[in-house]
Amino acid sequence: MTQALAFPTISAAGSIDAYIQAVRQFPLLTEEEEFHLATRFREEDDLDAARQLVLSHLRLVVAISRGYLGYGLPHADLIQEGNIGLMKAVKRFDPGRGVRLVSFAIHWIKAEIHEYVLRNWRMVKVATTKAQRKLFFNLRSLKASSDTLNPAQVSDIAHRLSVKPGDVLEMDTRMSGHDLALEGEGGDEEVFAPIAYLADPASEPGRVLEARARAHLHGDGLQAALAGLDPRSRRIVEARWLTEDDPATLHDLAAEFGVSAERIRQIEVKAMQKMRTRLAPLVAST
Repeated sequence: MTQALAFPTISAAGSIDAYIQAVRQFPLLTEEEEFHLATRFREEDDLDAARQLVLSHLRLVVAISRGYLGYGLPHADLIQEGNIGLMKAVKRFDPGRGVRLVSFAIHWIKAEIHEYVLRNWRMVKVATTKAQRKLFFNLRSLKASSDTLNPAQVSDIAHRLSVKPGDVLEMDTRMSGHDLALEGEGGDEEVFAPIAYLADPASEPGRVLEARARAHLHGDGLQAALAGLDPRSRRIVEARWLTEDDPATLHDLAAEFGVSAERIRQIEVKAMQKMRTRLAPLVAST
């Protein structure tokens, strides 16, 4: 059994190529050796046994990480993240299940690399749910080029992945987008950047809530106040204050209802007071 093996790091090796050569020097374990080491770690918390399990599988991480080089992220970082996944796999590995560590570790290595890619490929996340993450990586491998998908390709990929064509189009759009600096490049000349048009005072959260409350007051709140009036009082208020045409005069409404103009004024005053009472809670909250 190999003893006292040093854990290699890319910085210590000097380059990614030197690191890869270093990890290839660690011998592969037989099934018996792997079972013995895993049992020692699981039952006796033997960290030296865990270290030997990790070292013997570092080449697996290198091989898996190569499949993610197309995302433009440093190979060294992909390897380091994969190594974290490998260590998590070793910690959770149960030799009694009759499965080799290599089969168990692949899932953990890929999961850790996936998280790293999704965190760093874009400043804004392109996939947040489990289904979106699966579609993100599958779509990346199925696309023949970086060009936008045509309808036939969308239908084919959707069928192969058992998802909706709309989901494929949405993910393709996210992947095809580009990050944009909020404040531009700077310099002496003015640069048209998002900050120039995103800084809209009307979009300030407090003002947005205030506008919504005011709209509710003028819409649903007003209708509720009117609904509390009797038909004649409502007709008078609407004709005097809520019409788009010329407002009716007291004499016009007096002739309509067959009463005096003074009586119309009294009804109007009473109706307005009743509406103010119903609207008072909404006014206080705006």
